[in-house]
Amino acid sequence: MSHDSQQHEFACQLVWTGAMQGGTTSYDHYSRECRVDFEGKPSLCGTSAPAFRGDPSLTNPEDLLVASLSMCHFLTYVALCARKGVTVVAYEDDANGVMKRVGRTFRFTDVLLRPRVTIAAGSDPETARSLHDRAHQECFISNSVNFPVRHEPVITVAAPV
Repeated sequence: MSHDSQQHEFACQLVWTGAMQGGTTSYDHYSRECRVDFEGKPSLCGTSAPAFRGDPSLTNPEDLLVASLSMCHFLTYVALCARKGVTVVAYEDDANGVMKRVGRTFRFTDVLLRPRVTIAAGSDPETARSLHDRAHQECFISNSVNFPVRHEPVITVAAPV
């Protein structure tokens, strides 16, 4: 897939695996478990969030949305760092999303990313910090949502070796 292409497509197939436990005869008594298959990639098992009667041991769409935002920011950020001469040697993010009732439905109202980045000695901490803003502007997923995605990065310079 060329990065320069004007369009990229992504596909999956969802299978309701919970159907084996019975149909949707009552809101309280059907399984929300499903499997998402991606061609040539591992399948993903999921369900609804525990607040909506899902299995708390499985991922849910809300988890995956926060993870997608975190992963997209990370991938965009490290690409920018590589291009700008900032050597990232470690990266962790504690991301948190807030979903609230708005009117008659729930929606995400905010996601906060808290990346902790370690850069190699000799890399510029201010450049490393400023590239988070650019990564935010360029992240495909954050550009696709209609709620704020904030970031509070912490930059640490590794001790010289």
